[in-house]
Amino acid sequence: MKLLRHYFISNNLDDLELFEEQLEKENIATAQIHVLSNDIEGVRQHPHLHEVQSFMKIDIVHSGLIGAAVGACVFSTVLMLTHYLDWHKSGAGWMPFIFLALILFWFCIWEGGLIGIHRPNHLFVQFKQALKDGLHVFYVDLYPSQEAILDRVLKLHPQVSLAGTGKSEPHWLVLFQQKIGMIRHC
Repeated sequence: MKLLRHYFISNNLDDLELFEEQLEKENIATAQIHVLSNDIEGVRQHPHLHEVQSFMKIDIVHSGLIGAAVGACVFSTVLMLTHYLDWHKSGAGWMPFIFLALILFWFCIWEGGLIGIHRPNHLFVQFKQALKDGLHVFYVDLYPSQEAILDRVLKLHPQVSLAGTGKSEPHWLVLFQQKIGMIRHC
């Protein structure tokens, strides 16, 4: 089942906390709701707000996956070169080339993750200026059946403005987060 992410911007954490509470009363799970803000202390003073965890603020996962794709290409190239240039017919055989290919594959994943540590999450780059201006980004991942709930609750919050929609976390990840429970303010 596909979820759709709705982004909102507001300058009022009290209103966002009330917005989250009302969505949860309408059976939208906490794991589906997040707030992103540079005002970490302000968010912590609102214990009901579910902040984006610091690990998700950086692009380590996305960049690591890109590194894995590059690593898979490097892995395949090393093995193809070994085959076509008959390097495997030496006394060492295939083993050192497989080992080299694996080392290069894992190096690419590591390097991708390392690059991602120094970048903001690619999903949040569009809000860089708003965050710099002291605004807060609130987002909700919704199932199609929950869209009407959002529309109804949103009408009660005129200070909250829609900032767009986008791709959400996979359905299975949201379910997993609901099953294990959420750790707040990490």
